[in-house]
Amino acid sequence: MQAPDIAHIQPREKAEILSQALPYIQRFHGKTIVVKYGGNAMTDPALQQDFAEDVVLLKLVGLNPVVVHGGGPQIESALKRLGKQGHFIQGMRVTDAETMGIVEWVLAGEVQQEIVGLINKAGGKAVGLTGKDGAMIRAKKLKMVDSKDPAVEHDIGQVGDIESIDPSVVKALQDDAFIPVISPLGFGHENESYNINADVVAGKLAEVLKAEKLVMLTNTPGVLDKEGKLLTDLTARQIDAMFEDGTLSGGMLPKIASALDAARAGVRAVHIIDGRVPHALLLEVLSDQAYGTMIRSA
Repeated sequence: MQAPDIAHIQPREKAEILSQALPYIQRFHGKTIVVKYGGNAMTDPALQQDFAEDVVLLKLVGLNPVVVHGGGPQIESALKRLGKQGHFIQGMRVTDAETMGIVEWVLAGEVQQEIVGLINKAGGKAVGLTGKDGAMIRAKKLKMVDSKDPAVEHDIGQVGDIESIDPSVVKALQDDAFIPVISPLGFGHENESYNINADVVAGKLAEVLKAEKLVMLTNTPGVLDKEGKLLTDLTARQIDAMFEDGTLSGGMLPKIASALDAARAGVRAVHIIDGRVPHALLLEVLSDQAYGTMIRSA
């Protein structure tokens, strides 16, 4: 894919565009930015390249990006190729031992290595990790209570709930100029594997790394109200009200909950942005142009 033609932009205008990034580079230099990578940005070839270039540029100007990726559609596709029917309870995939093996193969193999390759091709030095590497993500079996009857608990297999995160391996890679790319897989006390929601992993990792920002790429413009209008700035109190009145539901729930937890735990800014916008990550971090919703703890 060729770079966009910007020959028509006057030199002074080009310089002004570049100079607008300077205050943000100065403010965030040396700071950690955790990025949850998902949605169309993960599957559209042009957006994939844009994302890889954005991550490399952020690293080169002195920021420390850490990428946490999802892979739901890719897992579903792999299961279908193998003739295995997926089963869901309350929106969560039931992950038996056979399915867990496929999940590990897809996330830590196919998906992760594609992201690592894209970043390396763009001029970065990416390293793929799972929660087992460096004993990073210790997890336990997720207990799923029935949404209608709290006395009922569903067994959804090897789906994990995070017990703790040791970020030592991530910090070591950052200090050595590498870009960590993390698959949302954890391990239990018997070394059993767990599949963990990638939004949850990104949020908790941002907390323990004391990240300056947590940026979540999605397939929506951000958080919308009941009329479909974009909400650009939300507080914890407003989000609690939106949970109660049903404005927030479905796949947005774990994303918002993780974002709010991270904000309350000290992550300075949490952004849910539209990953369908070319170079959305770069525009969010190094400009005053907002492409989504910012969540604040208060």
